[in-house]
Amino acid sequence: MGDANAPSGPRRAARKPTVYAERKYRVTSVKEAKEIASNFIAAIELEKVISFGLPEVDDRYHIWRVPLKSGANEQIGEIVIDARTSIIHEEKTTRREILEARLLGRDHAAAAVKTGKGAVPKISNLRNTIGLGDSAELLLQAPAESVDLIFTSPPYYNARPEYSDYVQYDEYLLNMRKIIEQCHRILNEGRFFVINISPVLIRRPNRTSSSRRIALPFDFHRIFIESGFEFMDDIIWVKPEGAGWATGRGRRFSADRNPLQYKPVPVTEYILVYRKKTEKLIDWHIRKHPDQALVAQSKIKDGYEVTNIWEIHPSHSKNHPAIFPLELAEKVISYYSFINDVVLDPFAGIGTVGEAACNLNRRFMLFEVNTAYVETMKKNMAKWPNQEACNVNWINCSPQNFL
Repeated sequence: MGDANAPSGPRRAARKPTVYAERKYRVTSVKEAKEIASNFIAAIELEKVISFGLPEVDDRYHIWRVPLKSGANEQIGEIVIDARTSIIHEEKTTRREILEARLLGRDHAAAAVKTGKGAVPKISNLRNTIGLGDSAELLLQAPAESVDLIFTSPPYYNARPEYSDYVQYDEYLLNMRKIIEQCHRILNEGRFFVINISPVLIRRPNRTSSSRRIALPFDFHRIFIESGFEFMDDIIWVKPEGAGWATGRGRRFSADRNPLQYKPVPVTEYILVYRKKTEKLIDWHIRKHPDQALVAQSKIKDGYEVTNIWEIHPSHSKNHPAIFPLELAEKVISYYSFINDVVLDPFAGIGTVGEAACNLNRRFMLFEVNTAYVETMKKNMAKWPNQEACNVNWINCSPQNFL
């Protein structure tokens, strides 16, 4: 008679974790690698002429290599994907101009002539656009070098429960990196990415814990530099006295006045200015602009901000917990773009950047993941000047009827 405590069947051996799981890879299969590569090829508009070889993981360097093949089944390059983050290593991936040269049977020098220093900027043919959905996905649909200015304020990690979906800070930064890298791809050479950002206060969960401030601007700075941008300026947006008391910061010190308890009330935010790296000087972009009449019309009038300290009253809306003032958006758009340029906000909220762009005779591209914000934006558009409501490109949402 057998032991009553013995298992009734053969004991299954514990499943051994895969190499992918042990190394915390985000890209864990050939299928996933091909999907990422497909999005990249579609973004550079070569999906109809390029196919893939068999992707392979190189766990020495924690990357996936996806071979790229021509119609004649010849390998013409590869896409390199970071296995841990799922982000494409653009510096290690075969460049578009080289792929085009190999597809057409030309050498690299011929391709360089096409994209070299003498290339004249072109006016984007994008229409006003409003897209509902995740910016990381919507940006993939935008043509390369089709946007002239990016101005945004990111969804702050844990700023308010209803305004953030991120649990882990690393996950938040990774998603922001993906979006910034896509923005780099669709931004015209030598043009500007301006971001409104500030440290985030994480309130203490209980009385035995302390609150924390996350230095968001400095983590974003590293991402911008690593994504191919050059730091240009830091502008300090100063709010009126008393604006920061709602955070509760500084109240304890105000009551007790004990050393070590001091915490200043935050009344400033950063406006950080980055430029897509290029060998061309800013003057070159002004001189080579294809419509010099627009350059003349875009000149800044008297009364502009002379220093990097901007005093602007904050704005509030019952429809959104964290909008920036229309005045701020208009200053940035005036200083960093020309009339008729395309201005992108990948975190558009209720559309302040779009309204400012219309006020200044610029075009807009607005992406927003929150359906309620897009609906508010659509209602607000009836008051926006200088925009053809019937000529808006609507993505994943129904057109607004202004009649």
